[in-house]
Amino acid sequence: MTTWFISRHPGAIEWARQQGLRVDEYLTHLDPARIRAGDTVIGSLPVNLAAQVCEAGARYRHISLELPANLRGVELSAEQLAELGARVRPFDVRPICIEEEL
Repeated sequence: MTTWFISRHPGAIEWARQQGLRVDEYLTHLDPARIRAGDTVIGSLPVNLAAQVCEAGARYRHISLELPANLRGVELSAEQLAELGARVRPFDVRPICIEEEL
């Protein structure tokens, strides 16, 4: 079982290291074909990719934080992430079946 940390942000990678997260592979982009049942994926993935992780039988852990509007689009440091209360939270993301798509 592999723990993947997916982020293109150096501050997020440094933050993860400072948190002592057990990570086997740091990647800037997720290839869902590499994910196996029992793996853990940590990141801030788009919902469709998070769903693919969960459908593969892996666990998805989302990097959650309260980001003020003035910091959107800003490259954050590990220190800023800590100050903003960044944390890793488990999510189970699944698509639902509906008869008619929007």
